[in-house]
Amino acid sequence: MTEKTSPASSKKTKDAIEKHVKSLLACKQCPEMVGPVVTHHAMLSKIMLVGQAPGPKEGEFGKPFAWTAGKTLFRWFASIGVDEETFRHRAYMAAVCHCFPGKTKHGGDRVPSKLEVKNCSGWMKTEFALLEPELIIPVGRLAIDQFLNYSKLTDVIGKVHRMELEGKERDLVPLPHPSGASTWFKKDPGKTLTEEALASLKNHPEWQKVFGG
Repeated sequence: MTEKTSPASSKKTKDAIEKHVKSLLACKQCPEMVGPVVTHHAMLSKIMLVGQAPGPKEGEFGKPFAWTAGKTLFRWFASIGVDEETFRHRAYMAAVCHCFPGKTKHGGDRVPSKLEVKNCSGWMKTEFALLEPELIIPVGRLAIDQFLNYSKLTDVIGKVHRMELEGKERDLVPLPHPSGASTWFKKDPGKTLTEEALASLKNHPEWQKVFGG
């Protein structure tokens, strides 16, 4: 059972996360990244979704998962009873990197460099310290890589991973990236494993606490 937080403590934490988001929006650490910074609005939640990095459209809308991949992601959540608006207002959406990495010379989205991932990692560490999430949902390989060692997505999708993160035991339920270019989650074993991961989310105590049973 989690400890109840006093109103004064909640107010202090809300002020801190608002200050954090304001500082994050002003970040200019990585010169090759394409702005603007994309981040979630300041809020308190024990559920944290961790995306990879925004695509070329997210900056225009000013929120993560605002384009094609987001439509698939929120369709997944709707299948277990949570619509997009509810999820955005009750779960905190973090990211490995908060700016669009730009395109490669071949036209695909560039993968953030190790330095860019390191530069942005401090923001998520602060979010862990402020929010103390009980349930983390890493979406996509780059996000999953920050938490788990594995060979194939089939090794980690569809399972609940209990592990220590930032000094506290937490649950991870990874999801594949919902990119329109990906076929992994559209055919087995990926399709079935994605469905199992969503079922694990729906049945998780923190998910039920935040979104209802």
